[in-house]
Amino acid sequence: MPHTGRPGLSAEQKLELWTRWKNGESLSDIGRALGKHAASVFTIVVAKGGIAPAIRRRRPGSLTQSEREEISRGLSAGHSQQRIASVLGRSASTISREITRNDGRQAYRAAKAEERAMQSALRPKPCFLSTHSALRAMVAQKLQEQW
Repeated sequence: MPHTGRPGLSAEQKLELWTRWKNGESLSDIGRALGKHAASVFTIVVAKGGIAPAIRRRRPGSLTQSEREEISRGLSAGHSQQRIASVLGRSASTISREITRNDGRQAYRAAKAEERAMQSALRPKPCFLSTHSALRAMVAQKLQEQW
């Protein structure tokens, strides 16, 4: 899905922003260096409490963008999950789970799968009970019954 509105900062620009901020440069100076308004820089700095966020790193063993693209190409070529797994040097169950969690053989798209994986890796996670109302109601009922 394309972004609408004003474009944000690239990863390189964000790194430069935080480096300059750490070195004590003013918001105006940082904005000029990045070609952005000082208020835009201020918004980013305030949102993170003035502390540079940790650089996101992919967990070792997780699928990479290129592996997801290879899965997509293999599926479009009609290859079996076992064949795709052997080409990638991965377990067939890993490939099967990846395809299943991302809309199946017919609708699998590497970019969409990568975006979903990055989104699901964000922390902190919401509390499980806060997102499952039926379970929350059952737990409340059992607590009320002193079960």
